[in-house]
Amino acid sequence: MYAVVRRYEGVTDPAEAGRRVAEGFVPVLRQVTGFVAYYFIDAGDGVMVSTSVYENQAGAEESVRRAAEFVRDNLASLLPNPPQVTAGQVAAAG
Repeated sequence: MYAVVRRYEGVTDPAEAGRRVAEGFVPVLRQVTGFVAYYFIDAGDGVMVSTSVYENQAGAEESVRRAAEFVRDNLASLLPNPPQVTAGQVAAAG
């Protein structure tokens, strides 16, 4: 399995960002081959973190591309700063 973690800082409206992600982005991710799970977390203080899990590296890489497009087209005003993206093979899971 592969996972991608994105950390967004300077989020202007976490509730609205969460709504848009749930309604618009999650359905997009579910179409990615190898999709396993996705979580979008409000960490407080204008920070949100997403974690997505895929069966393979190709799915994880596709999610990074789709996330960039979705943020650009639908969330630019709410997530004004580029995310810190960390991706890699899952070493352990529970």
